Amino acid sequence: MARSFWYFIFYSFLGFLAETAFARAVRAPKRDRKCFYLLPLCPVYGLGALLILAPMPQLRPYPLFVAIWSALAATAAEYAMGLFYEKALGVAFWDYAHLPCNLRGRICPLFSFFWCLLGLLTVYVIHPIAAAALEGLPPWLLPVAAAILAADGAVTVRLLRKTGSTDALCWYRNISLPVLTNFKSNLKN
Repeated sequence: MARSFWYFIFYSFLGFLAETAFARAVRAPKRDRKCFYLLPLCPVYGLGALLILAPMPQLRPYPLFVAIWSALAATAAEYAMGLFYEKALGVAFWDYAHLPCNLRGRICPLFSFFWCLLGLLTVYVIHPIAAAALEGLPPWLLPVAAAILAADGAVTVRLLRKTGSTDALCWYRNISLPVLTNFKSNLKN
C-alpha cells in the first residue's frame, strides 16, 4: 500500500512537469496545469501509472503488450478522471473535443498514442530508477504526506465545486512580489 501511494505521488508530480512542459512547448493559452491548490500534482498521471504498472511482472518481457496495455489503461484512467472532474467537481481540466475521434472530449486516439509512449518510457526507463529511489523513504513520512495530500485535496475539492473553474487553483497569479512578478511574466512567455 505504501509503495502504491509513493508511486501515485511520484507519477502525479512527473505528470505535472510533463503537462507544464507540453503547455509551454505548444504555447497553450492555459499554461497552469495544476490539479491541486498547493501541491504540483496531476493525479491522472498517478492513476494511469498505477494501472500501467499493475500487470508488469507478467507483461514486462513483451514490449508490444506493454505498449497496448499502457494505451488502454492510461486512457481508461484519463476517461475516469475526466468524468469525475466534470460530474463531481463541475470542472474540466482538458478538452479534446477539437481532436478527431474524441469521446466526449475526455479521450482521443492521439493522446492514447502518447499514453502508449509514456507507458513504455515508464516501464523500461523511469520505473526501475523510481522504484529503487522510493524504497529508501522512511516509514514515518507516509502519514505526513498522506495528511498533506488529503488536506490539499479537501481544499481543492471545495474550491473547484464552489467556483466551477480550474483558475481557482492559480492563487499565485494575484501575488505581486517583485520575484513573483518576474516569474509570472516568464510564465506568459
